[in-house]
Amino acid sequence: MARYITITLDKRGVTCRARLLDEDAPLTCDAVWDVLPQSGDAYHAKYARNEVYTLISRITAAPRRENPTVTPIPGDVCLFDFEPWEIGNSAYGYEPGSEAHAAQGATDLAIFYGRNNLLLNGDVGWVPGNVFAAIEEGLPELAGACNDLWMRGVEGETMSFARA
Repeated sequence: MARYITITLDKRGVTCRARLLDEDAPLTCDAVWDVLPQSGDAYHAKYARNEVYTLISRITAAPRRENPTVTPIPGDVCLFDFEPWEIGNSAYGYEPGSEAHAAQGATDLAIFYGRNNLLLNGDVGWVPGNVFAAIEEGLPELAGACNDLWMRGVEGETMSFARA
């Protein structure tokens, strides 16, 4: 039986529904499912192009690589696992005390809302993400809200993931 999650940009009041890809990424799906609900500051990616994400406490049960990609497509929902040294760089702009600076590292839960994404970071190289869900409802509305984040800023926006 399929499992679903909702992903919400809280301030903008936009929610989408995504199906977990249990057959392709069973360990990642279980690890995320077990820690839901989660919510945190929303960020629009600098490098990946059409990506919005939140950082949460590191999900240590998530595998390092499962169903990985460096070219996510619109509707992909990905998990990235980061060591503290990988995202604590002040050039990334994360506030001191944020999840990016946690001693154990952080988990990045991300959605991709447009085409032509490439997960290449100038500091560390390729950054594969585990594709663990696919947005099936609400992608056009979410894409509009994500473009608004890009144009008007993310200040005060939070992103929430919950079981549907």
